[in-house]
Amino acid sequence: MNHQDADQLIAKYLDNTATPEERALVENWYIFESDKRKLSDDDKFDHLAAELWAGTRQRAGLQTQPKVRSLWPRIAVAASIVFILSVGLFVLLKHNGTGQPGDNDQNRIGAITERFPTLILTDGKEVPLHKSKNEQLISQNSGLVTRLTNGVLNYQQGADNQIDNKVIAYNSLLVPSGAHYQVVVLSDGTKVWINAASSLRYPTAFNGDERRVELKGEAYFEVAHNAAKPFRVASNNQTVEVLGTHFNISAYDDDPAVKTTLLEGKVKVTGTVNHATRFLLPGQQAVLGKNAFTVSKAETAEAIAWKNDQFEFQDDNIQHIMRVIARWYDMKVTYEGPIPDDKFGGTINRNSDVTESLNILELTGKVRFHVKGRQIVVSK
Repeated sequence: MNHQDADQLIAKYLDNTATPEERALVENWYIFESDKRKLSDDDKFDHLAAELWAGTRQRAGLQTQPKVRSLWPRIAVAASIVFILSVGLFVLLKHNGTGQPGDNDQNRIGAITERFPTLILTDGKEVPLHKSKNEQLISQNSGLVTRLTNGVLNYQQGADNQIDNKVIAYNSLLVPSGAHYQVVVLSDGTKVWINAASSLRYPTAFNGDERRVELKGEAYFEVAHNAAKPFRVASNNQTVEVLGTHFNISAYDDDPAVKTTLLEGKVKVTGTVNHATRFLLPGQQAVLGKNAFTVSKAETAEAIAWKNDQFEFQDDNIQHIMRVIARWYDMKVTYEGPIPDDKFGGTINRNSDVTESLNILELTGKVRFHVKGRQIVVSK
């Protein structure tokens, strides 16, 4: 689609001659853009804006009715649509499903599977974390564990502020595929957001001269500053050391590399096999692969999109995208025929139905999907 085509598409929408598919394209683009930023006023587009909010959001099942905001002038609209389509992935807030592969109800998989994080205590006891009420779980090693109403696990130092240095109690929090991430507030005040298909092992209270945790999968850390006691994260073939900072680690076993993305502060990343060390500054990412250990400018929005309930892809291949989708929706992925080698980019609401997310990818015309039960078949 070029600029002229996009301009004609807007014109067809305005004079009510667009097809249902073309109307959905314009409407969903507008919802995404208007949610993403404050749009400038243009009286010529007020009637279109009113119809978009009153119609599309109602069909999307959204309860709130945001204040109507005007579309950008026609030239900006056309340019933005061209950009979104040019990167290969159109962004939808809520797709109402006009075609493949979601028309068959038995193939529709819910956005989030009914699976819950599990807290595993030192003695092996498993505590499922699916209740929403306030509840004191257990007192361990002078640390009080409390679950809050928003799903946060909070480790609080005991009133006597004493830690048994001879006994270190370790807990593990497991967030399975198809489950929401879980937030943990460690005993030092560090906050950890844990993504699906991930686990974090940590002491209920930190003693000694370091604060050390072990990660499998992906997590975002906001580390409480303590210059006398560095915070270390051991993950797949690397250790990240900080004093106090914000960063994301993606260390899934099925990914070809471990990615550490720094948003604030400074971190040291050390490979446990080759013992090579890299230092990161804000906005940088370390990528540790089998044969390379590099540092480059980071796409920070993409790295932490999961924390904001979004999939964000920027020039990614379909295999990477399907690994991300499979973890979130708890699905299995297989490929039929040659694997598409196209690159995709864009943003999808992670709370959408899996078929809606796949529909968005199919709009590129570069890939097709067939969903059967909990399996996704990918083809060109």
